[in-house]
Amino acid sequence: MTQTRRFIVSDTDEITRTDKYLSSQMPEFSRSEIQRFSVCFADGRPVKFSDKIRTGDIFDVEIPSPQTDAAIENISSDFDLDILFEDQDIIVINKPRGIVMYPSAGNKTGTLVQNILSHTHLSALGGDIRPGVVHRLDKDTSGVMVFAKSDAAYRALVKMFSGHDLTRKYVCFAWGVPNWESATITGNIARSSRNRQKMTMVKTGGKPAHTEVAVINSFARAGVTQFRCTLMTGRTHQIRVHLSAHGFPVLCDPIYGRGTARLGSVRDADLLDFLREHDGQMLHAELLEFAHPITGEVMRFKTRLPDDMLELKYLLENM
Repeated sequence: MTQTRRFIVSDTDEITRTDKYLSSQMPEFSRSEIQRFSVCFADGRPVKFSDKIRTGDIFDVEIPSPQTDAAIENISSDFDLDILFEDQDIIVINKPRGIVMYPSAGNKTGTLVQNILSHTHLSALGGDIRPGVVHRLDKDTSGVMVFAKSDAAYRALVKMFSGHDLTRKYVCFAWGVPNWESATITGNIARSSRNRQKMTMVKTGGKPAHTEVAVINSFARAGVTQFRCTLMTGRTHQIRVHLSAHGFPVLCDPIYGRGTARLGSVRDADLLDFLREHDGQMLHAELLEFAHPITGEVMRFKTRLPDDMLELKYLLENM
């Protein structure tokens, strides 16, 4: 059932945009949620969210009843879910490599969200296509992910991820052997003007990005390093862009890897076969640590490398 709430702007309220004012009055909703509500003045005139409020303004806000399930189509169980934790508010999954997050052009079925929905419900606040989704991993990146089942958990997790108030660590194998044990990489990231599927580091504009990088293993004979990367921000393709821009492209990365130029230096036949056969970055979301969005309990999930990355590690160690 739709709920209607009335707000009267007082002389103590900050004079700001209508959507910002309503966000301050309804902190349980995000501004993007509020902008989907029906809002009008008390006399029925429509409200523009970009307009500034005035003392004495009276707003009526129609809030639709919350949804608990998504309207996504083709719910299916194409693969077994690796569930690390689940309660009434969240579900934590170890995402396999090669699985798309949610339906899109060319990927109508077999997505992670569709398979989760075959097991349980997700908060619909993420929208019809991305219910419960508060962060994402690329198709060929494996590892730990959390999804929101309740609306309250969704709002809290979105705030947590946007404020980077959690710990995210990744493991990858990259070309090159550095002369350092750890490094801090910073640099704004924006979408490439030449290739809209690609991100790039820019001197001006874009969004700030910060990655902490540490060496786990160096394989000098192969010219490869195993890194652990800690995300201090969460930009699209951040680790792949930052490492590639500094001369350490992730192995088998079809976008940033520059793999063809590197294969000529590989002398080990088994390693060469592996690199030629794999199409998908050797990157794994190893660890996710955060406060439970409802209980506040510290949650820590760490996963082993997927089988193909373990195979790669074995080949590198036994050259």
